[in-house]
Amino acid sequence: MAVSWSAGDRVVGQAPQASASKATFKSGVDLVRITAVVQDRRGRPVLGLLPSDFELNASGEPVQIVEFGSEATGVSVALLIDDSGSMSLAGRREAAQEVATHIVSWLQAGSDEVTLLGFDKHLRTVQPFTTQPSVVVSRLGDLRPYGLTSLYDAIAAAARPLVTRNRPRRAVVVITDGVDTASVMSAPEVSRVASEIDVPVYVVAIRVGVDRIGGMPDVVSPEAAASSQASLDDLARWTGGATFTAGTPAETSLAAQRILTELRHQYLIAFEASPRAGWHALTVGVRKKNVYVRARGGYVAGSNAGS
Repeated sequence: MAVSWSAGDRVVGQAPQASASKATFKSGVDLVRITAVVQDRRGRPVLGLLPSDFELNASGEPVQIVEFGSEATGVSVALLIDDSGSMSLAGRREAAQEVATHIVSWLQAGSDEVTLLGFDKHLRTVQPFTTQPSVVVSRLGDLRPYGLTSLYDAIAAAARPLVTRNRPRRAVVVITDGVDTASVMSAPEVSRVASEIDVPVYVVAIRVGVDRIGGMPDVVSPEAAASSQASLDDLARWTGGATFTAGTPAETSLAAQRILTELRHQYLIAFEASPRAGWHALTVGVRKKNVYVRARGGYVAGSNAGS
């Protein structure tokens, strides 16, 4: 069933009627929209699945898919680059710019859109959303590492505006050394914000030089570095995203390719929201062997959902 898809994770439809191209629903029904990535054991996208191939469960109860889409569309990407003081050390800034350049090279002018954001203790827009990705490359030199790092706060702030974009496939891609020194929010709190609005978070952790052999000795202890990475891994997983390590040309190329390939092949799914207000844990499965599914971990039902 092919459907149109717009921004937001809740919509109100019309009464159910037979249609060759769209599903319509009774007035007042709130729909929850999610994106799901399905991959085989080698990390390749699994294409051609039907609604009947999926199993959805919310708060312990099965839910029925009422809208479904798999057609290729443009993507919206918030490219969030850490330019705190620690990124000026050991070649991390240069490695981050290389990752950003690779990611932008996978975007398609005219159909995709991207915004470039930088953060230390504060988030700032370096380049507003544009459908000309090459513009972003020209602005990378405007990022000047300085100050403390509010990593989790920046991710939450970057995710919220994506809900208003008109492309259903969207994500925050954060490029960072992974150390947070000043955030007010925690990783679980940011995960919930991004999950509520169905924005997956992809984290590319910059690891160069001594960073690759245990910890980040010029920034934090090995134990603190490992804890920070674990928090970022959890954050990405809870939102339906993923984490990557980049510090070599091969890692950089692979991370950029995997992120954009996943975004372009997300399945678009909608189901009726629970009448019970509050947070609902969500699991998404596929009735096929040897495949893996990633989707956000839950949604909020009620009058404030998605806000």
